[in-house]
Amino acid sequence: MIATLALFAFSLAIYILYAVRAPGGPRGGSALGLTFGIAGYALMLYAGLLGARKKVSVWRIGRAQTWMRGHIWLGLLSMPLILFHGGFAFRGPLTTVLMWLFFIVIGSGVLGALLQHYIPRMMTSRVPMETIYEEIPHVRAQLCEEADQLVATVYGAEDVSTLADIEQEDRARFREIYLGKVRPFLVDPDAARLELADPRRSAEVFESLRRITVASVHPVLNDLENICEEEYQLSRQVRIYRWLHAWLLVHVPLSIALLALGAVHAVMALRY
Repeated sequence: MIATLALFAFSLAIYILYAVRAPGGPRGGSALGLTFGIAGYALMLYAGLLGARKKVSVWRIGRAQTWMRGHIWLGLLSMPLILFHGGFAFRGPLTTVLMWLFFIVIGSGVLGALLQHYIPRMMTSRVPMETIYEEIPHVRAQLCEEADQLVATVYGAEDVSTLADIEQEDRARFREIYLGKVRPFLVDPDAARLELADPRRSAEVFESLRRITVASVHPVLNDLENICEEEYQLSRQVRIYRWLHAWLLVHVPLSIALLALGAVHAVMALRY
């Protein structure tokens, strides 16, 4: 950060002197304008190389943390350098497209940096049962199987579908709630309008189950409620993870397009 601020201050001082002394104003085709453009594009290329550095983790070219800091701070520094290059003017349709792409890429990058800074803290406080993201489908399957086994144990059934043969009114109600609300939530927690997706409604569902069952069944209900709470936290973790990475769907492809069009702009400017 300190190095970036120092380079920015140095570049700004040079640009001010250049803009004041240039007879026709600052131009991208001048020697100093080209210098700013080359330096800015070089920093953009460096920022883009972070993706390659992540893909080829065996490269021993600096520490990953150093690359990330450089990606953020030097990527930000490229913005004033590119603006100095063009004299804060967008001349021509290609330049206009490039600058809008540039602003979107920088903006999405800043947003991503903020998300990656604050969301992990939110994850720690809001998802105390956080698990490895790739293991979530396996954990969900285990929770559903555990819930089936708990219900089957209570009613002496090997499969929860056999609960249909139970005639007692309270057990029939239990079956209705489990198969109609609890199990669908464990099988497909992302389905819309599921009561157990709301912690308050979930507590009400389990309280109603406690009222219609004998006290000996309550420990099982407590276990089922804990399973649903764990599933709720897994669902929240998935949502937070998506928030954490959704910005890349904008940032990465537009960054690639920006680098490609930047190269086209450089060739055309030098050629014509």
